[in-house]
Amino acid sequence: MEPLRHDDPPRAGSHVLLGRLDADSERAVPVRRFVARSTDGDRDLLVSLPRPDADPARWAVEAEGARRLSLPGFLPVTEVGGTAELPWCATPYVPALPLPAALRAHGGPLPEPFVRFLGAALARALATAHARGVTHAGLSPAAVLLTTDGPRASCFGAVRAAGPDGERRDGPPGLDPGCLAPEQAAGGRPRPPGDVYALGAVLAYAATGHTVPERDEIPVPLRSPVTACLSRDPATRPQAHQVLALLEPNTRWEPVAHPVAGPRPQGVHPATVLDAPPHPATVLDGADGPGPLPALVVAALARQAARVLAAELPAPAPGHPAPGSPRPTALD
Repeated sequence: MEPLRHDDPPRAGSHVLLGRLDADSERAVPVRRFVARSTDGDRDLLVSLPRPDADPARWAVEAEGARRLSLPGFLPVTEVGGTAELPWCATPYVPALPLPAALRAHGGPLPEPFVRFLGAALARALATAHARGVTHAGLSPAAVLLTTDGPRASCFGAVRAAGPDGERRDGPPGLDPGCLAPEQAAGGRPRPPGDVYALGAVLAYAATGHTVPERDEIPVPLRSPVTACLSRDPATRPQAHQVLALLEPNTRWEPVAHPVAGPRPQGVHPATVLDAPPHPATVLDGADGPGPLPALVVAALARQAARVLAAELPAPAPGHPAPGSPRPTALD
């Protein structure tokens, strides 16, 4: 968790922002992400806001689209709010490291067995989404969050939010150009092959520290699936479930029905990957599990959790209500 900057808003709706999730040095992050706390102190959340140079209307459309989804491996969005000028969305907080932060914590590229596990988990999530007719359109190293419950794909719809179809997207702030499929950079409508291209770039980054490495930099066991994903011709890229088969040859994948969320009854939360019977590859904390988090990454997650636990709501300015007494703000 990084300190707030002077130009960060203090709140998102009734949620008090405690700190940033991403370091200032990260440029290819399509959203501003914060750890926040409800004013009653009972809940911690991850809150996302559009970048100052983003189109808030397009961003808000994608945030609402994410709220209506309930897909394994996607970060669930449970709240949306704000104004037309500054929308926001939120999800319950879990200790989470963006992939670039995980590489920094580890001191370099992640071990090949973990990269294989990461790729399989993301490929499974994308395959399920694609079977439902949903394109993530925002996968990048910054969009991948590592948690002790498994990897989560966030920043849903970042490509669509960055620019409308038909307009070139090869320079929008916040998008990682190495993860943008050529047809999407040219302004094409985001489709599943673009997600597969981004998946290849994410795995290349996890294994080498670069989204566009030299082929020989990629570990030999990962070279074939990664280079296949990164084909410039979308017609020659594998589908997400085929990438899963390349990374986990013994896996038999079948799409799982996860309905699009409509209005939910009071107290009913959207289904997440934790509501399904756990797949063996999602076991992260066992010494014999196929995808254990590297020890230094676990330590970084523990430090983040401890900082969030110890964080206190800021003292109110003179003449302002104390935390626990919500008041209207520019974000309400």
